[in-house]
Amino acid sequence: MDGYKLKATIMDESAMKRAATRIAHEILEKNEGSGNIALVGIVTRGVPLANLLAGEIEKIEGAKPPIGTLDISFYRDDFMRNIAPVLHATDIPFDIEGRDVILVDDVLYTGRTIRAALDALMDYGRPKTVQLAVMIDRGHRELPIRADYVGKNVPSSRDEDVRMQIIPNDDANVIEIWEKVQNEGGAC
Repeated sequence: MDGYKLKATIMDESAMKRAATRIAHEILEKNEGSGNIALVGIVTRGVPLANLLAGEIEKIEGAKPPIGTLDISFYRDDFMRNIAPVLHATDIPFDIEGRDVILVDDVLYTGRTIRAALDALMDYGRPKTVQLAVMIDRGHRELPIRADYVGKNVPSSRDEDVRMQIIPNDDANVIEIWEKVQNEGGAC
């Protein structure tokens, strides 16, 4: 990526799979099974992660929880700054009223994406609970938001970018840290 270079691979495919299996067990334990849960993936990489978690839950419980997708483009607090936002479809093909909804996203950073997702989700009903599952929590919160389920905590600087690649969106399942490239004058 322009202006960044790869610093480290922090999770490979097997580490991501192990984390997803652990998160699935934690979700089932906290919710006493899968009977009332539904997963809602935040577009874009939260969606395949939600599908991965649902598959792990199905392996454990024998039943796959319902899965929805949530586009938060119009709910972002920086929406007016984005000249041409990429819009995706929200698809929540079940009633969220009274359900334990697990919001799923790839990387938790400032908390602003999750705030927008909560606003968007409430337009579809009033869940019993809303819980948050993320593969990576990198810190630097700007809002009082925390994840209930975390694949891995990854301390990072604001000059770094933590990126999750996941099939089918990408060519591989991997999580990497990218750092800004310094130019000769010392500025990024």
